Amino acid sequence: MKFNIIRLSCLALLFYAFPLYNAQGAELSAKEYIKRSDDLMRGDTNQGIYTMHIKTPNWERALQLQVYNSGRTRTFIRILSPAKESGIGTLRVDSEMWNYLPNVEKTVKIPPSMMLQPWMGSDFANDDLVKESSIVEDYKHRIVGEKDLQDKTILKIELTPVPDAPVIWGKIYRWIRKEDYVPLKEAYYNEKGELIKTLYYLNEGRVSDRVIPRTWTMKSEIKQGHTTTIRLEAVEYNKPIPDDIYSLTHLKKIQ
Repeated sequence: MKFNIIRLSCLALLFYAFPLYNAQGAELSAKEYIKRSDDLMRGDTNQGIYTMHIKTPNWERALQLQVYNSGRTRTFIRILSPAKESGIGTLRVDSEMWNYLPNVEKTVKIPPSMMLQPWMGSDFANDDLVKESSIVEDYKHRIVGEKDLQDKTILKIELTPVPDAPVIWGKIYRWIRKEDYVPLKEAYYNEKGELIKTLYYLNEGRVSDRVIPRTWTMKSEIKQGHTTTIRLEAVEYNKPIPDDIYSLTHLKKIQ
């Protein structure tokens, strides 16, 4: 009897921690699953040290990054190493984005037409890093597949742009674990329906106050042998971030 009570308590805790139904008692919509998955990866804020490893058939390099994110509207990235790129910064506030180049002491505003361009030669586009578009508000969502894998249910959700949305992709598919909203994979298609790249979420573990994938590998589907891997090294969630981090003054301030 004691074992059964403990078991029931654990199941109840899991249910309330990861509810699969909304406040009205209906099963979550595709959009709600996407939002909860996006919230899990973002938090209210997140900040810390990331590493980025870029690999091509001809060369490889690694970057260490200091990153700050607040909600879906503000991002700050500073390259810490190697020395050649140290001090380069990227700032996004709402729909505006800037890069700072310390070697020439120049701030460059990035136009919307450049959001598809690779960030620092990686397989992540500017939009991937700073999320100028919102996968929650700028896309329509539809569950197109569901399968069981290792006693878990995996949802395949199709995202297609809403009219006039400031997006760079013609279609995105995201695979999400239904029970806890953890993302597993994303596939990005252009407006012609061609698969351009695939993002794999790997190495699940505790990061600050949550369990999420700690390694993100973007694989180009059009450039053979091109991959970029981001690893979360020392990241904290839901810790206050001063507003002045997200300013042009701070972008140009090199320690």
